[in-house]
Amino acid sequence: MLIRTKNYRLEKNVYRSMALKSVLRQQWWVALIVVGLCLPAIWLPSIWWFVGALLGAGLYLLFWWVQFYGVTQLEQGKMLFERYSYEITSQQIVMKVSAREGMPIKWDQIKRARAGKDFYVLFLSKAQLIHLPFRIFNTDNERKFVGNILKAKGLIK
Repeated sequence: MLIRTKNYRLEKNVYRSMALKSVLRQQWWVALIVVGLCLPAIWLPSIWWFVGALLGAGLYLLFWWVQFYGVTQLEQGKMLFERYSYEITSQQIVMKVSAREGMPIKWDQIKRARAGKDFYVLFLSKAQLIHLPFRIFNTDNERKFVGNILKAKGLIK
């Protein structure tokens, strides 16, 4: 079955938000480091343990936010934010700029996927993602077909 979607452009603020949330979900263990940095306050009471831990956590978040903000500003990242229509089959996804120009992406290039309340997100890397909101599909059956493909490929559960 071939699914043709409506044209869609990923907004930069949506990209930054989704990419940052993705990194924080993947690197949840960093919160344990922050807690670990606060633990010495039990034996050596001082507010500076908490200040240092919060400062480190803030710098960590700032680092990733700057990375994803930079992707939206660089010339190499411009392709993520162009208007595309998608042709989705069980073999590949074709990102089409126009009727003649497109870029095929094989399913094995996708590292992982996530299904949200009203979207699918396909991650090619930490900084590259394909956002497929449900509103770009023409019918509910097309959306369900994409969900079935993602489940069959083992990208979502």
